[in-house]
Amino acid sequence: MELARDLKGARFAVWKNPENLTERQQAKLAEIQKTNGPLYRAYLLKEQLRQIYRVSAKQAEKLLEQWLAWARRSRLPSFVKLARTITAQRDAILSAVKNGLSNARIEQMNTQIRLLARQAFGFHSPRPLIALAMLKLAGLCPPLPR
Repeated sequence: MELARDLKGARFAVWKNPENLTERQQAKLAEIQKTNGPLYRAYLLKEQLRQIYRVSAKQAEKLLEQWLAWARRSRLPSFVKLARTITAQRDAILSAVKNGLSNARIEQMNTQIRLLARQAFGFHSPRPLIALAMLKLAGLCPPLPR
């Protein structure tokens, strides 16, 4: 029960980019660092992996190798499994970094469509959802009545 109380409000602190953290979230991360080693280690692993996409391709390859070694010995089952998956996909990941490829726009559109689907929940057919998606995501700007 005490652990749950200590972690209250931590989710957004560990999800957010460090540069976007509020002072309160920074304090929460500092608290996690002192009280929950595995969670803080997972946070650091997540942040280190993000850095691979922020450096040159040559640096990314070296950073990825270091990250894989760290993740394998982290004793965090999810990160050990992720390291295995990334090792299997290593060449494709490095190719994506080298060529500047990302699926971020697709993921953004998927998130927006999920939001629209919740908004269109009460409609009896898929047509209103499709219309909302076209208006929101297709860059359409229909003329408004005067």
